[in-house]
Amino acid sequence: MALDAERVRVFVEVAHAGSIAAAAARMGFTPSALSQQLAKLEREVGVPLLERGRAGTRLTGPGQVLLEHGERVLGELRAAEEAVRAAAGAEPQRIAVGAFSTAARTLLPRALAALKEGRPGIRTSLVDIEPPEGYGLVAARELDLLVTHRYPGVSLPAVRGLRRGLLLRDPLRLVLPRGHRLATVPEIALADLGDEDWVSGAPGVPNRVCLESLGQLRVAYETRDYEVTLALVEAGLGVSLVPATMLAGRRAVVVRDLHGSAPVREVYAVHPPRPSAPVVDLLNRLRPTAP
Repeated sequence: MALDAERVRVFVEVAHAGSIAAAAARMGFTPSALSQQLAKLEREVGVPLLERGRAGTRLTGPGQVLLEHGERVLGELRAAEEAVRAAAGAEPQRIAVGAFSTAARTLLPRALAALKEGRPGIRTSLVDIEPPEGYGLVAARELDLLVTHRYPGVSLPAVRGLRRGLLLRDPLRLVLPRGHRLATVPEIALADLGDEDWVSGAPGVPNRVCLESLGQLRVAYETRDYEVTLALVEAGLGVSLVPATMLAGRRAVVVRDLHGSAPVREVYAVHPPRPSAPVVDLLNRLRPTAP
């Protein structure tokens, strides 16, 4: 028996949303209606696909397999719709972009504004997505473009039929409070910072993985937000490694290079294999903004 495409779409939406209630709100249905569709789909495949709980839903092993296939199926259906419209001479009217917070703050605004100026009829949207998430949304064509990153010591996810290209290399630079004892030293070795309190992400977060790969450093303050990181450093509470794209015009901290090979964050663009003309346009506008 062939799987019902609409039930697969419901399943993918629930998996992406993390709960039946959230997916129902996004799709304009009642939670009970979606639950019925999911129950029918599970009867069709003969195995449970979701574990339901108060905190939301979690995929089973078979559910994860179906999600990967379902994302590609939905992506192909949406690609077919776009191709038919393109054959009729109609250009895409929307671009949905996902990006991690630093890119959303520093790279995307000017590029999206320039795109809208060059293509006045297009609608654009941007959502915050922290790596490694977002690849499935591109596969399902819920996103037309994903801007993601990789820190040293962190593996890149499999692309599974998508295209991934390097946008820029973003060096991680050492930031110190203005009154720090090493503030006048041009290049600083990690050995000189052994007694310092560091500001970084929680265990497992990419920038924390990168920091831990450099050696035994004492993380006293944990945050994902580089604005919070810089505020803590400015207050004299610690030191940190911060991407260069976040440091333009920052005068309340001292910025230095680490002695030797400085770590670099790689920023990537992920998109379908045949991106639309507006996506190509946006990619071309993004690259010149890279420092």
